[in-house]
Amino acid sequence: MSKLNARTSDHYKFSVVNNTQPAQGELSVMFAGEGKPMPGLTNGPAVHNYYLIHTVISGRGMFEISGQRFMCAKGDTFVIFPDELFTYIPDDADPWHYMWVAFKGHIADHLLLSLGITPANPIVHADDIRSLVSLYRKIRGTFEQTPFPELADLEAEGLLRVLLKELGQHNAGKLAFNSLAIIPDIERQIKQAVRWLSYQYAQQISIEDLARSLGYHRTHLSKMFKQVTGISPMQFLLKVRMERAKELLNGEIHLSIDQVASSVGYSDALYFSKQFRKTFGLSPSEYRLQAHSQ
Repeated sequence: MSKLNARTSDHYKFSVVNNTQPAQGELSVMFAGEGKPMPGLTNGPAVHNYYLIHTVISGRGMFEISGQRFMCAKGDTFVIFPDELFTYIPDDADPWHYMWVAFKGHIADHLLLSLGITPANPIVHADDIRSLVSLYRKIRGTFEQTPFPELADLEAEGLLRVLLKELGQHNAGKLAFNSLAIIPDIERQIKQAVRWLSYQYAQQISIEDLARSLGYHRTHLSKMFKQVTGISPMQFLLKVRMERAKELLNGEIHLSIDQVASSVGYSDALYFSKQFRKTFGLSPSEYRLQAHSQ
């Protein structure tokens, strides 16, 4: 066990405990903690290689991920995803106090997706956070109270699953597995592909990798996808990216064209602009000017 419990130069309160024997499996807690940062402390812009969940237990602050900004207060949980640029900042007048848990695992992304928690929808609100607070404390206590770190890792994994279940109950309107059991297998697979493309549009996506993960050849997946949706996977991905680009160009936060392109999965802003014009008949700059003049 590795533990730090103190008041630091940038926190009114800060406590964190590490898992010294994290397993390499479905899910494994890396560390958990609690903190109340002082006004002005900024976390990010940065990128992690693990999942990090925060639940606000008092105060307020701002969380930004994937080009979206969220104002969070008591009862809000925000989730940081691997390889997603994020920033979070406490409110100057009423800085937040939150609890957190970090984890990895090869089912983590699919599990969060099933719960309706994605980089595009990273916030879950709970009116009553007592059960969540209790679970955070139990996870930390697991690592603090055992001479057997391997057993603590097992217990923490179980508690993490219960925490995710609680978040899923608070996010019931967005659960993504509600109807999976009653639709044909082919449609279920395509539904998974549609969700994956809808949530991972900002990444460098390979349809071949998607097909392999679903157990199909790329040509067969493309044929099935078009049968179910009416368009090919690449056409669907282009549609998702262009619609998201319109939202960013029309938003209150002014992003450069390079930033918009990067936010929707294009490393080449010129190619993005050509695709945007081909889709909407206007360049990104022309669209933004037109949208803001209305």
